[in-house]
Order: sequence, then structure tokens, then C-alpha cells
Amino acid sequence: MQSKATTVKEYLAELPVDRREAIQAVREVILKNLDKGFEEGMQYGAIGYYVPHRLYPAGYHCDPRIALPFGGLGSQKHHMSIGFMSLYGDADELKWFQSAWAKTGKKLDMGKCCIRFKKVEDLALDVIGESLRRMPAERFIEQYVAGLKGVAAKKSASTRSVPKKGAPARKAVQNKSRTKYSKGSTKRSATKRATQ
Repeated sequence: MQSKATTVKEYLAELPVDRREAIQAVREVILKNLDKGFEEGMQYGAIGYYVPHRLYPAGYHCDPRIALPFGGLGSQKHHMSIGFMSLYGDADELKWFQSAWAKTGKKLDMGKCCIRFKKVEDLALDVIGESLRRMPAERFIEQYVAGLKGVAAKKSASTRSVPKKGAPARKAVQNKSRTKYSKGSTKRSATKRATQ
């Protein structure tokens, strides 16, 4: 559920009391442990944590007008969720996170970077706090830029391996279909001769 709220205060005010208390408790852990380079505000209809343009002027590559998203905290229809892009973009960080969470004995209900929960007691808040302390804004920017370079390199490599449009590609297809047709016509001719 995306909210139309324009401030975190408005967002919290529109939540049912039980959800508001849970979101507020998680938010306090985030704000206590989040690097000062990040800012909190509304992004994508929920509470967002992002690298402001003053630190990373390029912004989010999908829409440079948007500050670089780092994480989010929100209330959905059937659950609440918290997510950090640092877990999605860094396999070592994700492995550490999952291992640290497993040691708490709590069940981890997680997608690629989004942790779903129904009540605060479901969360390993100390692990969330430690995960945030491990990812300062500067390191996240480096991780993000490296990820963009990796995607660009993969795109470039895959473009080189795809045959260019034009006559050579068409000729290959035409030759292949001629060969198929020739084999078929040879078979038909042989069958026709045998029946005569």
C-alpha cells in the first residue's frame, strides 16, 4: 500500500495504532544506527532512507531526480516491511546478515532485500542495527557505482555476442531453411521413385 503522505509524521499518523507503534519502534533502531550521510523522508509511498543529492548528485539511475534509495520501512496490506539495498547489492553483507539473524533463533521472512514482519518481536533488531552500522553512506555509494559498472559491462558483452541485424544473419537462416527443404525434397523424391 503506497501512502500519499508527504512527510514521515503524516505517514505515521495515518497508520492504525498497533502498526504505528511497531513501525515507530523499528524506525528508532534505524535512526539510532543509520550513518549521518543518509536522510529520512518519504519515498515510494513509505518511509525511505536515501543518499541525498548533496552527497551523490547523480541520484538514482532510473530517475536522477530521486535521491539514491538505500532502504525503506512501511506498512503493507498483510504485513510490515523493512529493506536495505546494501543486502541486495553485496553478497558478503547478505551472508553475514542471514548468519547473524539465524543465531538469534528468529525466523527470517525475507525477499531479495525486504524483511517482512507482523510484529516487532519477529525482528532481530540488534542485527538490523549492526547491519546499518556496517554500511556508511560512502561505502553504499561505492557499492552502488560498482554495481552500475558491472551491469553496464554485462550489457556491453551481451550486445557484442548477439549477431547484428542484416544480410549475414538472414542468409544463415535462409541457408538453414533451404537445407531443411532440400533434405525433405530428397526424401520425397526417393519415396516417389521407389513407388513407381
